[in-house]
Order: sequence, then structure tokens, then C-alpha cells
Amino acid sequence: MTVTSTRVPQEENLEPSDVLDLSVLEQGMPGISRNWGSFLAEGSAVCLEHHSHPKGVCLRVTGSFNTSLGIQWATVVTEQVINSWNDKQELVEYGACGVAILAVLKLADYKVIRRARKGTRVDYWLANTESTMPFQEAARLEVSGILQGNETDVARRVRQKTSRTQLSPNSLPAYVVVVEFSAPQSHMVKT
Repeated sequence: MTVTSTRVPQEENLEPSDVLDLSVLEQGMPGISRNWGSFLAEGSAVCLEHHSHPKGVCLRVTGSFNTSLGIQWATVVTEQVINSWNDKQELVEYGACGVAILAVLKLADYKVIRRARKGTRVDYWLANTESTMPFQEAARLEVSGILQGNETDVARRVRQKTSRTQLSPNSLPAYVVVVEFSAPQSHMVKT
């Protein structure tokens, strides 16, 4: 894996509540087992370290939310881990899911309750974090990742994914989250 030297400064003025800690995924949630959460956290960490980002790197979030969030991870990215993620398409897909799930949890107050089946035009089903009905779907999540791109690439992907969710017969609100790892940035919109 070739590592680029794009450096993004750490955000030193962030409150602890403004940090996405990838290890939260490893604890699981109703629709994510601990093993699946560890898998997503590892993919996210590999994407970030691919660009030599330090732990605590600042993720700029735009769209329905305009903020900055730090990203922390405990995963040690070894050569074995890198070799395990040799398929770049899967790496970026699952790495973006890890970041997007935590961003939706932090900013929109939704948790993943189930992975979506193919053909539903989304990746995950969401419920409000305060919901007492554990499997009552309240929203949808569609995620896309870009290992290295620019704002034009992100905007194009957001349009594609937004169109995709609008083709679904399901009328629940959808969150479209595109994560770009070189900057890093995320555009998150509610449709």
C-alpha cells in the first residue's frame, strides 16, 4: 500500500464530545455485532493511516451539519492488517461505513439497528437512540467512501447516492454520508 503524505492538522480545540472514537464500534450496537464493529473500525483506521493521518485528525463535516469532529482509533495498523485489506474497494466501502455510522450517532442521534438487504437502496436501517422499541426503523443510511478525491468528487457522489435513496419505495428519511479520507471530509445530508 502506497502511503501519501497529505497531512491534516489535529483539531486541538475540540471537546471530548466532538470526537468520533472508532473503538465505540467494537462495543457493538443493536444492528452491529462486536466483531462486525471491529471490522468496520479496522477498515476506517487503515483508510486514515493510508494517508498518514495522526490519531485525533480533524474530520470536516458539511451538508446538513457543519462541524468538525476528531477521529480517534486504537487499532494498530500492521503490515498484516494492511495485507488483509488489499481490496481497495472493500477497504473504502467498509472504512466509510465505520466513520458514517459514528457521525450519524453523534450528530443525528440515530443508531444502527440492522444492516439493509441488497436491493433496498440503502446500507443500514436506523432508530432513534432513545427509542424503547429496539427494531422500529426510523430512518435509512446510505454510505459511500472515497479514498482520495476532492470536493467535486464528493458532491458528485452525494448526488448519486441521494438519487439512489429517492428511488426506494420506502418513505422514511434517509441520511446520505460520503466520507473522503485524504482531506478527511464528510458530506452528510438528510433527504
